[in-house]
Amino acid sequence: MDQIIIRGNGPLHGEIPIAGAKNACLALMPATLLSDEPLTLTNAPRLSDIRTMAELLQSLGAEVAPLHRGKVLAMSSHGLTSHRADYEIVRRMRASILVLGPLLARDGRAEVSLPGGCAIGARPVDLHLRAFDAMGAKLELKDGYVHAEAPGGLRGAEVVFPMVSVGATENALMAATLAKGTTVLKNAAREPEIVDLARCLRKMGAQIEGEGTGTITIEGVERLGGATHAVVTDRIELGTYMLAPAITGGEVTCLGGRLELVAAFAQKLDAAGISVEETEKGLKVARKNGRIRAVDVVTEPFPGFPTDLQAQMMALLCTAEGTSVLEETIFENRFMHAPELGRMGARIEVHGGTATVTGVAGLKGAPVMATDLRASVSLILAALAAEGETIVSRVYHLDRGYEKVEQKLSACGAHIERVQG
Repeated sequence: MDQIIIRGNGPLHGEIPIAGAKNACLALMPATLLSDEPLTLTNAPRLSDIRTMAELLQSLGAEVAPLHRGKVLAMSSHGLTSHRADYEIVRRMRASILVLGPLLARDGRAEVSLPGGCAIGARPVDLHLRAFDAMGAKLELKDGYVHAEAPGGLRGAEVVFPMVSVGATENALMAATLAKGTTVLKNAAREPEIVDLARCLRKMGAQIEGEGTGTITIEGVERLGGATHAVVTDRIELGTYMLAPAITGGEVTCLGGRLELVAAFAQKLDAAGISVEETEKGLKVARKNGRIRAVDVVTEPFPGFPTDLQAQMMALLCTAEGTSVLEETIFENRFMHAPELGRMGARIEVHGGTATVTGVAGLKGAPVMATDLRASVSLILAALAAEGETIVSRVYHLDRGYEKVEQKLSACGAHIERVQG
């Protein structure tokens, strides 16, 4: 099993290219199931989760060309051969549930295994199912699968989500494009990934208004066509690499970064003593004078502080002056990185959904183990600022969401290498 070895060696300087958004791409790929014409995605990231989604689509009969060097993902669903998303594929990634809405909308039937993925909380599919029920689908949970039918097609409906859910909004949005009549999604997620999906669907011929707000209105159409669409910049990878010069010192420009994607996060960095400047190339990040200051963080749906940057922010605050409080309101069980940071000398106390971090003067390298995707990169960030050598194990989590981590950080002066096991 691969390991990543990091030796802390001071400030970083240089440029880091930011890839297309994994979470956006994982929602855009199932959109190919809505049409029998080709869908081509550019700026697609080269990640294991993308390969898993491609494998799932291929199991349904879709054609997915291998990802080219130019990060172009070409897909076609002109001849589907199955409506069953098997457990053996779905268990590896929670985003697999996003094939349910397109299959149901296009052909009126689907069988999708209950999903798997990172162990950071239940993330139940009930919000997805509520939306499809409102749109007239007949649903049954049996033998670990969602069995869904809409023989006469889905119909437009008002769907009110009891809580904000990105996945449920994406699934319902795709299904509604082919439903008969008007669908209104209320308390919809507002993330940039939702906006990106809506823009792609509109290129395919969908009639959508209100993306990026809490209310999205979709007027169903009879069919969708093909399209070519560029995947939006990954705001989570962007935020992660913004923290590299923050925790080590130095100055790094995150190429392609836009402030609007990470505004709430950037505000916290400013409060902690980190300069973020928007340039023609992207976001230039540097630590201001002196030690990082403690700040409090509460994770919230977009446009609030992203839960997917909470672990990385905790790594930064481990070396801050003072005490910080991080409150996780999105997912339970998302502080599994705290004990591993503790092995490096961090002082962290976790009580339920709240973590209290008392900054220390410095961290020490140690053997640590990644527990999930974002936790894995938080340990790498901490290791960049630590004295001595850190060995991060179980880095297969990292490969699900970060492309060429070692190369990107090495180019800025980090001492980091992957050792194959």
